[in-house]
Amino acid sequence: MALETGSIRFEEEFILNSRGFKLYTCRWLPGNTEPKALIFLCHGYAMECSISMKGTGIRLAMEGFAVYGIDYEGHGKSDGLEAYIPFFDDLVNDCSSYFTSISEKTENKRKLRFLLGESMGGAVALLLHQNKPDYWDGAVLVAPMCKIADDMKPHPLVLSGLAKLSKIIPKWKIIPTKDIIDLAIKEQERRDEVRSNPLCYKGKPRLKTGSELLRVSLELEKNLYQVSLPFLIVHGGDDKVTDPSISKLLYESAASEDKSFKLYPGMCHALTSGEPVDNINLVFTDIIDWLDHRTTPGTTTSKWETEQKAQFDDPHIHALQGKKMLVDP
Repeated sequence: MALETGSIRFEEEFILNSRGFKLYTCRWLPGNTEPKALIFLCHGYAMECSISMKGTGIRLAMEGFAVYGIDYEGHGKSDGLEAYIPFFDDLVNDCSSYFTSISEKTENKRKLRFLLGESMGGAVALLLHQNKPDYWDGAVLVAPMCKIADDMKPHPLVLSGLAKLSKIIPKWKIIPTKDIIDLAIKEQERRDEVRSNPLCYKGKPRLKTGSELLRVSLELEKNLYQVSLPFLIVHGGDDKVTDPSISKLLYESAASEDKSFKLYPGMCHALTSGEPVDNINLVFTDIIDWLDHRTTPGTTTSKWETEQKAQFDDPHIHALQGKKMLVDP
C-alpha cells in the first residue's frame, strides 16, 4: 500500500522470513527527489515502526533520505508471539536479509547505507555491523542497549532463578521490572500515546526474552572495541533504561576513526519522540547534520564504489582480463 502526503511517499508491505513468519515492513521516501542515501530503522523492544517511529521516518525523508523499517517477529504488525524473542540472532538475521535486499536493488547499489537503531535497536544495529563489518556506511545509535541500566536489572539471585526458569517456561511473563514507559518518556502526552498504541507491548518481559536481552547486552559490552564503522551516539544524561556511561565507553573503545558522542543533560531515554519538542528538534538537528556531512557529494565513497574499485585494482582481475584479451578475436 502507498500513501503520499506532501513531498513524502509512505509505502508498506509484508515479507516472509526464513522461518515462515510474515513480517511487516514500511518506508518513507522523498516524493520529488532522488534519495541521497538509505537509512534502515531498528526499533526498540516492545515498539514498532509505523507509528512509534513515524516521526523519525518523516523527518529524515523530508531531508532527502529513503527510510526503511521492519517490525521484528513478535512486534508490531509482524507474526509471532507478542514481544517474544526466543533467539536474538534470528531477529538480527531477519533485518539483515531485508535491509540487504533493499540495498542490492539496481537503483540502490550506488547509494550510501546507514543504520539507525533506538535502544534495543541500537544493539541490533551493532550486531548487523558485527555480522558484516564492511557493509554499512555508518550508524546512528539512539540510547543504544549496550548494557541494561543497573536500576532496571532484578537482583542477581532473581536473575539466576529466572535464567533457569527460562529454559522450562520461556514464554511466561513474570520478569519483575519498573514501568519502562514512565522511565523512558518524559512527556505525558507521548506516554499516553504509547499506552494507547495496540501495537506496543506493555506487559512484563517474557523469561526467554529477558534472558536474550541480557545475554546480548553483556556480549556487546565485552566487544565494544570491535566496532569499526562510522557512528554517532546520542544519549540522554538522565536515561534510566540504558546506561549512558556505556555509550561513552563505546565511543572511547571503538576502533572507528569516524565517531561522535552527544550527551544531552536532563534528557531521558526516548530522545526522538518522548522529550519536549525543542529537545527533539535539537537531537534531530544533530542527527541530520551528521548524516548530511557524510552524504554530501564527494565527502564519502559508498561501499559499492569501494568494492568496485577494489575489484578494478585487484591484480588477479587484471591477469584474468589480460588472458581474455589474448584469446578474444
